[in-house]
Amino acid sequence: MPKFLDSLPMILSRSLDRVMPSYRRLFQANDLTDQQWRVLRALWEKQHLTSAQISQITLLPPPSLVGILDRLEKKNLIGRLRSTEDRRHVHIIPTQKGRALMEHMMPMVDRIHDDFMQRVTAAEWAEFNRILEKLSESTEKRNLA
Repeated sequence: MPKFLDSLPMILSRSLDRVMPSYRRLFQANDLTDQQWRVLRALWEKQHLTSAQISQITLLPPPSLVGILDRLEKKNLIGRLRSTEDRRHVHIIPTQKGRALMEHMMPMVDRIHDDFMQRVTAAEWAEFNRILEKLSESTEKRNLA
């Protein structure tokens, strides 16, 4: 059995606790929570998504996502667009204000990301991602069995 500090949950938690403050300062300066950021970031990349898609991409449970979307809509950062093909489907889209926020924030996010990326080689980053993906996929397969 690994020592407590060497366990996977502690290694991941410790890493997240050290990486996230740089990002959180930026989120807080722009009146966003971590969860709101995740939703906006997904929308900026995809342009429009359903709530179910956002939940899957951001790993936010649907009940929590409802409130997050409501708050983002109240801030006029997102809008809801009913599908013309199937009125049961509602697409979430970034508003003009939401896209302006992207233009403002992404250069700073890129700088934070680049700072972390300078600490590892491209090969280390690829290996890190490969290992985490392998652990994630193998865990998901075991949970499905």
